[in-house]
Amino acid sequence: MIEADTIKLLRECDAGIKMGVAAIDDVLDYVHDRTFRKYLVDCKSEHDRLKEEIQILLEAYHDDGKEPNPMAKSMSWIKTNMKLVIEESDETVADLMTDGCNMGVKSLNKYLNQYKAADEKTKDITKRLINLEERLAVDIRRFL
Repeated sequence: MIEADTIKLLRECDAGIKMGVAAIDDVLDYVHDRTFRKYLVDCKSEHDRLKEEIQILLEAYHDDGKEPNPMAKSMSWIKTNMKLVIEESDETVADLMTDGCNMGVKSLNKYLNQYKAADEKTKDITKRLINLEERLAVDIRRFL
């Protein structure tokens, strides 16, 4: 049970990181404020570091990880591009990123509760990812 829950939680973190990095990549060119851009670039770097940790653990379990849900990824891309066509501003980007962070935090907490038997190392990575998303949402509030 521990191994199964660990792998499932690692997969969800993997998919969440891929979704978060894609979202940052989608909006980065639209950000005008240097501080805001730095928040996003730093957050992306931290996502990449966590992804490396997750990949090492997934490889130890002989698992390839998980891609984000194609429908969720498509809907996110469409929403982002539609909103930015209407109003290309840091405020719009902050709004989109805050929504994404909140969805990530909600999903990751749900999976943390669902996969209670996951090992402590995987739970720790999940909690660090949740904290990263929460911190970004707080940091960018001033751009809303």
